[in-house]
Amino acid sequence: MTKEEQTVVPAIPAPPAVSVRTVHMAGLLVDVYGLDEVATSSVSRISCLWLHHPRLRKKEVMADIAARCVDAWWKENAASGATGEASSDVSSSGGGGGGRGLIALAFDQRNHGTRLVHEPANGAWREGNQTHAQDMFGTIAGTVADQVVLLDSVGSYLFHDGEDGGQPRTIDHHVALGISLGGHSVWQLMFADPRVRTGVVVVGCPDFQYLIADRAKKSKRATYLSAWEGTGDDGAPSFFGSRDFPLALVESCRKADPKGILFGTSSVPAPTAPASPPEAADNGDALRQALHDRLRGKKFLLCSGGDDKLVPYRCSEPFLQWFKEATGSLFQDEGISVDDRVYPGVGHTFSPAMVKDSIRFVVDAVASAGRGDPAAAADGTASDEQRASKI
Repeated sequence: MTKEEQTVVPAIPAPPAVSVRTVHMAGLLVDVYGLDEVATSSVSRISCLWLHHPRLRKKEVMADIAARCVDAWWKENAASGATGEASSDVSSSGGGGGGRGLIALAFDQRNHGTRLVHEPANGAWREGNQTHAQDMFGTIAGTVADQVVLLDSVGSYLFHDGEDGGQPRTIDHHVALGISLGGHSVWQLMFADPRVRTGVVVVGCPDFQYLIADRAKKSKRATYLSAWEGTGDDGAPSFFGSRDFPLALVESCRKADPKGILFGTSSVPAPTAPASPPEAADNGDALRQALHDRLRGKKFLLCSGGDDKLVPYRCSEPFLQWFKEATGSLFQDEGISVDDRVYPGVGHTFSPAMVKDSIRFVVDAVASAGRGDPAAAADGTASDEQRASKI
């Protein structure tokens, strides 16, 4: 059993009991938590919490956080009326007066769980997998592609506009939470689909190139011919484009991975003072447009272990330093919220403190849906009035 397998279930009291049903959707088996709670309520609008599991695990491992989030939503918001017929916040935002419910959904990533076809492909270089980088990126990108299909189809499988005299229900809000490999896929999903308004990334990385180059260095791959420090392109010419990180994979990163989308294989520029223009002045407009098109109004919670050896925070740090500065000053009018938390003494695990913070973040994000902020726009658009309110 690897470290990644050992560091998933937090050592905290057992989760509350919530309903779970496995539903076939578009060729995938999806565990849906909270359907019975929705069925016995009068809610008309539904938020979906999509859960992406770690490498070497399967969808069932997400049952813990699914139950905690769903239970927390119903307990907190039933008391305040946010899930009831008289919910003023929902009716005032066009919600039909029926309140909001939360369901959580988990599915097996490619080559995992019920979809396992070649177990060695899930291993790293040290475990004998010579195509570790390609296999890992393929799983991440494949999860995002599968997620987009499920976003398109989930409503048609679960709710049918009040057929048989039932309460009409509409899915209009999406949140994603991923752990480790699932954290990598949530990063890519947030850049890929405007419908996912909030992302919780647990021990995940926005820079696949840096992460894998660092792993190649530790694994003493022959293709890694010079030191990689993460502050420049040292080692990049020899490693990127090699058999361990082929040019086709470099191009895939440019298309799908956050750092690759914004900067390719170039170094991430150092953060700038709020009053200063972007260091890459010629690229400033392109960066603004990318953030505007892909992330406007979105919310991020990033949970990293200070002692994580498998996905070290330093692999994310150059990108995150730029990202936080850019969204907090240079491009703050895009309304992107980034809550970056590093937990001292925590390794590659979903720690109890991370669990607590993630539940709070998810519940708050769902509560804000439909209240006139940019996160309420399921199609990724917002009015001028909404844009004026910074998240």
